[in-house]
This record gives sequence, C-alpha cells and structure tokens, in this order.
Amino acid sequence: MSSNAPRHTALDALHRSLGATMTDFAGWDMPLRYGSERDEHIAVRTKAGLFDLSHMGEITVSGPQAAALLSYALVGNIASVGAGRARYTMICQADGGILDDLIVYRLADAEYMVVANASNAQVVLDALVERSAGFDAVVRDDRDAYALIAVQGPESPGILKSLTDADLDGLKYYAGLPGTVAGVPALIARTGYTGEDGFELFVKPAHAVELWQALTKAGEGVGLIPCGLSCRDTLRLEAGMPLYGHELSTSLTPFDAGLGRVVKFEKEGDFVGRDALSEAAAAALENPPRVLVGLIAEGRRVPRAGYAVVADGKVVGEVTSGAPSPTLGKPIAIAYVDAAHSAPGTAGVGVDIRGSHEPYEVVALPFYKRQK
Repeated sequence: MSSNAPRHTALDALHRSLGATMTDFAGWDMPLRYGSERDEHIAVRTKAGLFDLSHMGEITVSGPQAAALLSYALVGNIASVGAGRARYTMICQADGGILDDLIVYRLADAEYMVVANASNAQVVLDALVERSAGFDAVVRDDRDAYALIAVQGPESPGILKSLTDADLDGLKYYAGLPGTVAGVPALIARTGYTGEDGFELFVKPAHAVELWQALTKAGEGVGLIPCGLSCRDTLRLEAGMPLYGHELSTSLTPFDAGLGRVVKFEKEGDFVGRDALSEAAAAALENPPRVLVGLIAEGRRVPRAGYAVVADGKVVGEVTSGAPSPTLGKPIAIAYVDAAHSAPGTAGVGVDIRGSHEPYEVVALPFYKRQK
C-alpha cells in the first residue's frame, strides 16, 4: 500500500453496502452522500441523520500539568473547563494565525481529549508535542483508538434514549459523559456541527459497525437516515459555523474571523501567540478588518469559495463558502466583506459569478437557528 492511499474508517464496508458515493477527504475515503443531499439535509433539520466522523483527529493530553500545557498551547482558558465539559477553542501560531479550531473535552481531573479537524490533525499533534516541552504532561496520538459516530437532529435524543440509560436529560450542550449505548462503551458528547441538537459518540473502532446498526434500527420509525459530508457542509453553512480552510486559516487571526471571544487574555501565564493576538485585538478595534457576513441570493446562481463580493463596481470582499440552502430555498454564502458593507441590509452588494454581478442581500449569521 502506498502512503498516498486513502485511509478507511471502521465503517467503510458498511458505507459501500449502503451505496454511498465515496470521496477523498483529508486523506480519508469518506461518504459524500448516500442518496439525495437535499433529503439528507432535510432529515437532519426535521428528523435525524447518522454520520461517520471517524476521520476527526483525537489527541489525548494527560498528566499533572495537562491543563497548564493546554492553556499555554491553545488560546482558551482550558484550566477553567469542568470535568465532563467541553470547550470550543483554537490553536494559533506565534504570529496569531489560526492553525486549527478545536473542541477540548475534559475527561477527568488530569486528562483531556483534543479533537482536531481531519486535515489538521497531524499539524495539531506536532504543535502540541512541541509545546509540551517542560510540562509534566503526555501528548498521545489517539486517532486510531476511536471511531466517531454522530446522530443529529430533533429526533436524536429519543433515538439515543432508547439505547442507553445514561442521563441524557442532564447532559448539557458542550458536555460529555461516559456511558453504554446499545451495549457499547462510549463517550457520549452533546456537540455537533449541524445547528441541531445531537450527540457525538466516541467508541472503539471494533464497536463502530454494531453501534451504527443499533442506531439505524432505533431510528427506523422516526425517519433517521445515513448522511454524508456533503449535507454536513450545507448544514454547518446554514448554522454559520466556520470551516477550516474556508473561513479559518493561518493567514487569519481569531479576531479577523470574528471569533476573538475564544482568546482568553485574562488567563494565567503566557500562551503561544499572546503578543501577536493582543496587537490584532487592538488593531481590530481601531480599524475593523473585513467582517464575516451572510449573503442570500436574490437569483438562483450559486456562489463558490473565492468568488469576489462587489459593490459600486469595486471588490469589497470574498466568498469563503457557498451552496444552495435547502432550508431557505435559495443560494447562500459566507463571505469576508469590508466593514463599510457589512451591515445587514446594505444595498448594492453582489457576487461576481463568472463576470456577472449577481445581487445578494447582506444578513447577520447564522442563516438558520433552531427553535429550542
């Protein structure tokens, strides 16, 4: 096998048996869709969808100084995360550029699990190992230790309740607890990337097929269907959630991305990027950078990443993500635009789609927010 061959998740044969269209994603062979992307998207919004997310990168950090290491290596205040809770944060370069956005789970007093994007897992692992020098903590690559299955959508709590006696009602958003689902030991996390309520289940790869099949059976009566990466992208786009490589990159700081709130200057001690991010925060106040906004098409043409946003014949921004929105019934985009054109309702804004300036409405993100 060449080193360039795609990696396969523990559910690979099952995806193929379901007729999935597979695609290479960050070096993994992953299901893009099983049938209609639109049907999969609508199932998650109205019923439930089942996702294989085993390509995500799990890194365990443990030891007496695990919290201190993570607070130094990441921009968030990891020491303040309670046991059983999770936090959205970022890892930045010394110059403030974003290496990746992450979710960090505190599994025990001195044990954390960092979940990185598939495309950045090795970069994040290498950075954490390098930054661990001098700390009494161990960084372990656990990418092969976990399969990750997500069940997302309004029916997901009921589906999961039928398979576990874990206290799901007491499980808050961005929290996790160990439990047993369909007889399989799992870390049950109430997190997701769809804008809906849902759960992510971290299990041993050997248990993945058994758990997927149990969830499929439990969801049969309420409309659960398997879902691929394509609808995951339109779901997160409607929910205004950033995707690394689109809204986030090493050329942007968290302040550029409108996510300065994740940087905790008040935490104890130094952290990588502190000085550069302090300057970026001050600069953003004085001279606002381009702002991340939503754009809704007035016509039918779909904008794509890299397309120019225009106003009065001038380029005022750039689309980072775009797709047809099944929920809104119109094409939508996320874009960085000059502050002067970022207010919702700003007139005269368009997207240059192959030379034609298509009119778009500027809106605040997210496009979609579920009813609690």
